[in-house]
Amino acid sequence: MKTWTMHGVGYVRCPFKNVEQIPKGLGAQHEADGVLEVLPQYAAGLADIDGFSHLYVLWVFDRSEGFELVSTPPCDDRPHGIFASRAPGRPNPIGLSVLRLVSREGSRLTVKGVDMLDGTPILDIKPYLSNVPPEELRRGWLTEAEARRRQQSS
Repeated sequence: MKTWTMHGVGYVRCPFKNVEQIPKGLGAQHEADGVLEVLPQYAAGLADIDGFSHLYVLWVFDRSEGFELVSTPPCDDRPHGIFASRAPGRPNPIGLSVLRLVSREGSRLTVKGVDMLDGTPILDIKPYLSNVPPEELRRGWLTEAEARRRQQSS
């Protein structure tokens, strides 16, 4: 199998110093502010990014070790495949977040909705574009887990 070498284009600066501080599970609200500090040699790549409201940010689970192909997430009592979850233990420790772009100052992007740790390496930044109508989106097993939780609480 072919391998690739990737290099970070920057780092995340945010209030989360440890994993326990990051909101997780059903109904988790990702509202934290943060800054994407893009390295100087990649700053020119930010040209025209200001016009987008949201960004895809690809990053590395740099403090995660190992992986399980099937595990039980904290928000459900049933096991699910790693590719049907956002768990950090993955064969390739790549994270993906959609963040709201608040502002840009040089090579620093102020964002909202951070769900990673302070100092996390950023692999890439792309403008968020979606052509999937909301009525066509499905939430998989999360829909069932949310329904079970509502039943248990009533």
